[in-house]
Amino acid sequence: MKSAVIVFPGSNRDRDMIAALELISGQKPISVWHAETSLPKLDLIVLPGGFAYGDYLRTGAIAARANVMRAVTEAAEAGVAVLGVCNGFQILCEAGLLPGVLMRNSRLSFICRDVNLRVETTDSRFTSAYRKGEVFSTPVAHGEGNYRADDETLKRLAGEDRVAFRYVDGQGRTTDAANVNGSVDSIAGVLSEKRNVLGLMPHPENAVEPAQGGIGGRKMFESIVGKVLA
Repeated sequence: MKSAVIVFPGSNRDRDMIAALELISGQKPISVWHAETSLPKLDLIVLPGGFAYGDYLRTGAIAARANVMRAVTEAAEAGVAVLGVCNGFQILCEAGLLPGVLMRNSRLSFICRDVNLRVETTDSRFTSAYRKGEVFSTPVAHGEGNYRADDETLKRLAGEDRVAFRYVDGQGRTTDAANVNGSVDSIAGVLSEKRNVLGLMPHPENAVEPAQGGIGGRKMFESIVGKVLA
């Protein structure tokens, strides 16, 4: 599987993502600096977590206009899988590759803890190894993960089965307490119209080995690798 991790000034989860992808796929991804204007032929492009450009203006706003994002957009439009995690999710929304926006957490504080996610759809190359309704634990670390979208967009996401994950408690229930950042409808991740772009706030790359405290994120990478090799 040929994959690339885009690195912006301020990215800090790129090495974690590279390690997770190499562990699951057996092939080390390439690192692509934000100033590049082209990409090789790839099966997967990842925008990792961090604080791209210091999160100036708005989170992801400057990174969404980096040179490399033209190539990322072209690849996404051609059907290449694109995964944005945390800051990467913010960048994808700012770039218009995903709907909605990520705002300040409802409690106006940075959150760094494990959360429970419920798999809302298995109809994507990112979630096919899960069972629908499966609940797993994975870390979050963000200050602006409060997902918002207008009513029409929310209806489309629901009607087109494009909500990938929701924040839930240990029993799989959506509750105010489980919705750690206040996201509308407890949304933790969404898919693009073509279902080849996924953005989510939690960090599956930090939940792929027992030494990390759990392997809930492992199936996401197994899903991607499985679809490529199928």
